[in-house]
Amino acid sequence: MHLDQHKHLNDEELVARIIHEGKTELFELLYKRYFFKVVDKSYSFIKNKSMAEDFANDILAKAYEKLPGFKGNSLFSSWLYAITYNYSIDYLRLKKKLHYPNWNSENEIPDIPDESEADLEEMSYDKLLIILERIHPEEKALLLMKYQDNLPGKAIAQTLRISEDAVKMRLKRARTRVIYLYQSMLEKD
Repeated sequence: MHLDQHKHLNDEELVARIIHEGKTELFELLYKRYFFKVVDKSYSFIKNKSMAEDFANDILAKAYEKLPGFKGNSLFSSWLYAITYNYSIDYLRLKKKLHYPNWNSENEIPDIPDESEADLEEMSYDKLLIILERIHPEEKALLLMKYQDNLPGKAIAQTLRISEDAVKMRLKRARTRVIYLYQSMLEKD
């Protein structure tokens, strides 16, 4: 089979052909589309380029194995990124023993009035990147899944293996932490 004749298919059409028609060689197209995106997402958590490339291979292999479980309730990319976040966070949990409840209690933040959320919209991309490196990887993943990948709460809950209520609570806490760190940054400028 010549792969070029299938390049025009979107991700979900490729997945359908792989699953329902057994055209497993089409996964190579998905691999090529997403390898460097998965590397970038992994790198943003683990900060090691060669390890991020190894992770990307592992993550894409894992996605291939789990493909029959892809229900199409979200975009393939969202589903793949959820696997990527999970894989990266699991690694950090093991390597750095980053247990979120313990980390959160050691990194208390003051209550911030809700109107401060307007500060988020004024924040520069550069400052946001700096702040994302200072919060817990799970909070970072939550924010990226919600605001960059537009995943629904249920998908985020499944990815992080927590309840939807915990997602709402941690998302609120993560936004508050970002606002707090941003305000602290402004005071230092």
